[in-house]
Amino acid sequence: MASSSRRHPAAVSTGPFAESGSVRGAARRRVGLWLAGSVSTAVLATSCTGWAVLNGVGGSIDRVDAFAEAGDRPDDDGGTTFLVVGTDEREGIPETTLKDVLHAGGESCHCTDTMMIVQLAKDGGRASVISIPRDSYVTIPAHQDPATRKQVPAGKGRINAAYGMGGAPLAVRTVEQNTGLRIDHYLQVDFLGFVSTVDALGGVEVCTAKPLKDEYAGLDLRAGTSRLDGAGALKYVRARHVDGSSDLGRMQRQQKFLAQLLRQAAGTGTLFNPARLGRVMDSVLRSVKVDKNLSPDDLLALAARLKDLSAANADFATIPLSVIDHQVSGWGSTVLWDQRGAKALFTAVREGRPLTGRPEAPAAPAPPPGAAAPGVPSAPSAPSVPPGQIHVQVLNGAGLLGLGARVDGDLRRLGFATTGTPSNAGAGTATRTVIRYDPRWDDSVRTLAAALPAAEPVQVPGLGATMQVIAGSDYLGVTALPSSTSGPAPDASPPSLRSSLSPGPAPTVSAATGSEISCP
Repeated sequence: MASSSRRHPAAVSTGPFAESGSVRGAARRRVGLWLAGSVSTAVLATSCTGWAVLNGVGGSIDRVDAFAEAGDRPDDDGGTTFLVVGTDEREGIPETTLKDVLHAGGESCHCTDTMMIVQLAKDGGRASVISIPRDSYVTIPAHQDPATRKQVPAGKGRINAAYGMGGAPLAVRTVEQNTGLRIDHYLQVDFLGFVSTVDALGGVEVCTAKPLKDEYAGLDLRAGTSRLDGAGALKYVRARHVDGSSDLGRMQRQQKFLAQLLRQAAGTGTLFNPARLGRVMDSVLRSVKVDKNLSPDDLLALAARLKDLSAANADFATIPLSVIDHQVSGWGSTVLWDQRGAKALFTAVREGRPLTGRPEAPAAPAPPPGAAAPGVPSAPSAPSVPPGQIHVQVLNGAGLLGLGARVDGDLRRLGFATTGTPSNAGAGTATRTVIRYDPRWDDSVRTLAAALPAAEPVQVPGLGATMQVIAGSDYLGVTALPSSTSGPAPDASPPSLRSSLSPGPAPTVSAATGSEISCP
């Protein structure tokens, strides 16, 4: 952890969130400021001012040997893959600031509060961001206890506990062994690092269709668009009690925040203002901890590769889950990965493929006179798009406990590419189930409507490839699809019984671009 003397406590006045990126080695050692709020700031680091800042700060960046005792590691896949972690460390932060400004009182868990895998494609023009649920129940490799120096055998536990059990090296090894992805660089951000980075950027705009309130995190956000400073952003990305979605909903907000951060940095003058760029980069580099391979030259090399990166070519996904409340003695409630879905996701990342590879359909022509009313598919023709090609986000609109998870599971069993992370639609008790869809995907909505014949289709231009099912209290279940459209249903057996080499086509990876999840 960086010492408090090298942080910027004064920046913790009134601001929001923080996450960041990391880097890669040899000729590709280009660090991932990407997700610390620096991805886009590094884009113009090729300027003289950027070089001066990087060269002056490079020697004072906090370092960690994140790859100590690495042992057997996954093969190099040719991309640049970072493990970005946000820690719960509170060192150097006054108790009054923690309690009254950041609403982060109590003891530090000495764990990773947030974990993301960020891969930068070989050409630097595309990025993939995968959120790892912090309560994931995974295998933690054998390691040496840092306090007793005794050897600890491999065992099962929450993935966020690996950091506390063996620091950055064990966190990296745990992610590598459970995903099969080779981590090239490590970047760690704590509370102050996040806050100072967002403040240096001048704050970030976020938008929400409903008010967000979490008394535990101190979040009280009105519906619409709001500009958050560092402390406010921290509350936004840490809130876990906004609704019943808990950590899963929080990951979605973190992804939206990062997408908006990238979009904002690319669309404002931050990258073209040498003085402002210098302040941002100085704040970022003094507020993070990175692996030992990072150098100022690596940052400059990364900057050159990030010139064309934007929200539109950044893909965001969350590891799909099969169980969201797996009770384990000594660990409490954990989550289990959907093994086939997770394998498909990791394979796509390892092969450097875009996670959102489905091409957009052309805009639908205007319906002829006398056609169906707007919001209803105009033709009664049989569905033709297989469910595995249709991305669906489920929202619980009735306020009934467990309804979102039930609908998500029912659609997934029919083969639809659901997100696996249902959330609440907001206050209220919707009676009728609604399908919200972009009219450009009018063929796909016929398949979804065939599975939910009682649901009301509603057109939402600009929604994108991911449709939304707002589950109402009238929901009774799904209807089997015609054999011509239904594909093989995802494996519903317990994860412990599934083989990573199980036959059959791999499930569709469910992801969204930064443009789809950022503010309109």
